[in-house]
Amino acid sequence: MRVLHVITGLNAGGAEHQLRVLLRRLPHDCEVVTLSNPGPVAEAMRADGVTVHELSMSSNHDLRAVGKLRRLMKDGRYDLVHCHLYRAMLFGRVAARLAGVPTIVATEHSLGDGVIEGRRTSIGVRALYAASERLGHTTIAVSESVAGRLRSWRVPASRISVLPNGIDAGEFTFDPRLRWQARARLGIAQDAVVVGGVGRLEPTKRFDRLIRAVAEVPDVTLLLVGHGPAREALERVAEMHGIAHRVVFAGAVGHARDMLCAMDVFASPSDSETFGLAVLEALACGLPALYAVCPPLDELTAPGGHGPPDTPGARRLSAYPEALPRTLRAELACLTERRGGRLPVPDVVARFDTATVAASVDRLYERLAARPRRRLLHPPMEIKGARG
Repeated sequence: MRVLHVITGLNAGGAEHQLRVLLRRLPHDCEVVTLSNPGPVAEAMRADGVTVHELSMSSNHDLRAVGKLRRLMKDGRYDLVHCHLYRAMLFGRVAARLAGVPTIVATEHSLGDGVIEGRRTSIGVRALYAASERLGHTTIAVSESVAGRLRSWRVPASRISVLPNGIDAGEFTFDPRLRWQARARLGIAQDAVVVGGVGRLEPTKRFDRLIRAVAEVPDVTLLLVGHGPAREALERVAEMHGIAHRVVFAGAVGHARDMLCAMDVFASPSDSETFGLAVLEALACGLPALYAVCPPLDELTAPGGHGPPDTPGARRLSAYPEALPRTLRAELACLTERRGGRLPVPDVVARFDTATVAASVDRLYERLAARPRRRLLHPPMEIKGARG
């Protein structure tokens, strides 16, 4: 089966990395097209042997991209188009219909409570989303939480498939050599106690809470890994609390393993995560992980069905503002007791193994490809500005 994955960009990010991991396991002839901003993930995909096309959209409203996508899809004779991220869904689904692609799938990675990809949603955004969704055949939700939000946006439950993100735990195995190298590169003392967070620097990630918590814990360095529009604001928060010298901004990285190896405690203070893959990656690296929301852990059911089971190494934060500094101090005390040693990787990480997730996606592809084809009563209209 020839499959074209359409994604908004291929800079460093969770959805981008997740696509690369998935492509390694899917047993199909897969290619990728990025609407803009190819970035380091595009380079990594090409190194893996994946063909990556670039559209170079001039803006988010460049409707010429629909025409370019349509031509690419017709010339490539793809059996299935799989869209990732909001802009790619809007343009990709329309182009796939115009190109006559038999099967159209999308994965919803980033639909939070009132936000999508970190931005507040509006009536117009929801209307466009719902209109484009009807052009596809299935939307994959990465968690039950995301599936619930899709249903609240009037996406029929029959058109939603819940398939989680995947993780290759072996890619995050702790390596003391990587720890030493990363700290030396970042200018962090080898004997420093390092608390870290990984993710796009945007308001919904709530790294400001983490900065304030570290301000209450002396002699701790904070390592923030990622890039985004909130960096300057976060730098000001660190300065206001007098700990700018204790906060290290590492920027975007191609892979988080060496950064996780450099940390002693991981924290995810965001309360609007759609999946929380970084928490699983931290656990795979043997780190204790403090988190506000992580659907892979929160949606598990303990024996007897009374809430999620305890996950060794993971501590869920309460909603109280003082919870993060208090829990952080408690975790650092435990770190001292075990003399900085790494924790065993909890069994829950294996539940989201990349091979298992890719097999589920493959079964979905095959099921959709085998469905009876229905003719459209009205062929889709050309969109003004789509030619060119």
